[in-house]
Amino acid sequence: MPTSHPLIDRRSFVASAVAGTIGTMLPALISTATASPSSLANVSSGAAAAGHKTIGDGSIQPFRYRATDAELADLKRRIKATKWPEQENDPSQGVALSTIQKLADFWANKHDWRRAEARINSYPNFITNIDGVDIHFIQVKSRHANALPIIVTHGWPGSIIEQLKIIDPLTNPTAYGGSPADAFDVVIPSLPGYGFSGKPTVNGWDPQHIARAWAVLMQRLGYTHYVAQGGDWGNAVTEQMALQRPAGLLAIHTNMPAAIPPQIAALIPNGPEPPDLNGEEKHAWDQLVDFYSHGLGYAQEMAGRPQTLYALTDSPVGLAAWVIDHDIRSYNLIARVFDGAREGLTKDDIVDNITLYWLTNTAVSSARLYRETKLAFFAPKGVSLPAGVSAFRDEIYQAPESWTRKAYQNLVFYKRHEEGTHFAAWEQPEALTEDLRATFRIIR
Repeated sequence: MPTSHPLIDRRSFVASAVAGTIGTMLPALISTATASPSSLANVSSGAAAAGHKTIGDGSIQPFRYRATDAELADLKRRIKATKWPEQENDPSQGVALSTIQKLADFWANKHDWRRAEARINSYPNFITNIDGVDIHFIQVKSRHANALPIIVTHGWPGSIIEQLKIIDPLTNPTAYGGSPADAFDVVIPSLPGYGFSGKPTVNGWDPQHIARAWAVLMQRLGYTHYVAQGGDWGNAVTEQMALQRPAGLLAIHTNMPAAIPPQIAALIPNGPEPPDLNGEEKHAWDQLVDFYSHGLGYAQEMAGRPQTLYALTDSPVGLAAWVIDHDIRSYNLIARVFDGAREGLTKDDIVDNITLYWLTNTAVSSARLYRETKLAFFAPKGVSLPAGVSAFRDEIYQAPESWTRKAYQNLVFYKRHEEGTHFAAWEQPEALTEDLRATFRIIR
């Protein structure tokens, strides 16, 4: 065994993470308190006004957010006061100076947070307390009878903003190419430590704990049966829900499956490459070798020392660079957007999400989820509940159907997409919506 710490010895760290201890690499969520009273406003008086049922004394409060003018002015001032480094020597060194300066110029001079804020507030928002932490969520009910409830969970560096584009197609399918039988009631919570949710003050809010909290939330909302969906941390939480099998959970869907066979994981990233990989498997292998060789810096720091990331709470541009450098293919798409290309994401999409992290001061609290989890992130978990999988080509890895069928014992839907990166609901909402309809038609 190596004597150096795995977060210092990168090769040892990566090998152990891939083999099954991504708990030392992809983990962390604790924190401290909800956002400042000046920013968060709980409106009116609870469950009766909201039309919700509750269990025990768990009330559900309507919620509305408005940043202060002073907060927005301070944000613009900080962006304009950024102290820039010199230009990178080559593209492999990180976020290009030209890209982040274009983002900063847009953020300081063209971005309108009030527009994003109004969009969030256009949906019914709520807060409820579960296990001592305030949990924020959006709930939109369909006008169609027998709509299927679905809880959709975001990841990092995402937020509820990731899922806003799929709300209307899911709740109002007849306006988006579907039938009334495709209708969903949609629940989109903010992970603890993210967005408008509270920040845990104790350790232990790992994906298993969050999965139990989501089951409480759906029960508290009065749903006797429902389905769940997620990608990134949303997948980790959704899979844990499937393993815990809370009353009423019928099936799940993921756009970032945990499906790497152990014999493959043991060889990443140093090889040798297995000689019998088919085309889909070779594509996934190449993606994984690249990610585990070059793409884990952010996860290492958040897993090991999340509290050290003070710079992210003090510099908007520092936060922006950290957020957009999640994975190379998503970053390349974002760079193209700020070069003027038309992609699935817009400049406003990207900056809306970063601004939410800034205004809620959740850069550090969200990072703690990487420290909290002890799960092997991409290792199959033995999910036997009916499951659907969407595999987007430019995800961290595009899960091959052969691996996916072994990982999910009751796979009812699988589809490969030739376009799409890490943020499926945000970037490819039409494709993801259709996949959700197809997956859950089977269990309606």
